[in-house]
Order: sequence, then structure tokens, then C-alpha cells
Amino acid sequence: MAKTASVFARVEPEVKQQAERVLNQLGVPMSNAVDMFLRQVVLSGGIPFDVKIPVKKPLGLDPMSDEELAAAVEEGLKDAEEGCVHTSESVRAQMHEKYGV
Repeated sequence: MAKTASVFARVEPEVKQQAERVLNQLGVPMSNAVDMFLRQVVLSGGIPFDVKIPVKKPLGLDPMSDEELAAAVEEGLKDAEEGCVHTSESVRAQMHEKYGV
């Protein structure tokens, strides 16, 4: 067996728990996941994923595909042309029913 070195890291408890749940489902011990990450750092010569500030999307758009969003916009434009308006409450109810948002 190859020699090993210890790595100690402080992380938020909730993040650790969430990561452990995912890794357990994958059957990957935390130490193996950290080892894989560090190997990818070496292979890629840096952080092996984009590190950037996430773009905030309006609530309720994430579960929609591009096609669904385009259809919803078309429907909204048609309704506006016909003078049909919806209250924010009815829109929220429809979004909750259709997308669970």
C-alpha cells in the first residue's frame, strides 16, 4: 500500500452532511472523494471546475426547459394581446401545480 498523508479541513457541518449523503449514495468514502479532487487539481493544474459567482435566476425558472419557457412566454404574450391578465396569486398557484415551485 502506498504511503498516505493526512489532510485536515474545516467545513460547515451542513455542507459535510450533505456531501456525505451524496457520497454514501455513490458508495465513495469521503477520503476517496478528497483524494480524487486533489488528483484532479494536479492533473488540471488548478481547480477542476469553474469558480465563479453564480448567476441568480428568477425563482420558478430552474425546472423549466428552454422550450417550456418559450411556450410560457408565447402564452403570456397571447394573453396580453387578448387583454387576459392573471393575478400573481394565480400564477404562483399554476407554477406550484405544474412545476412544484
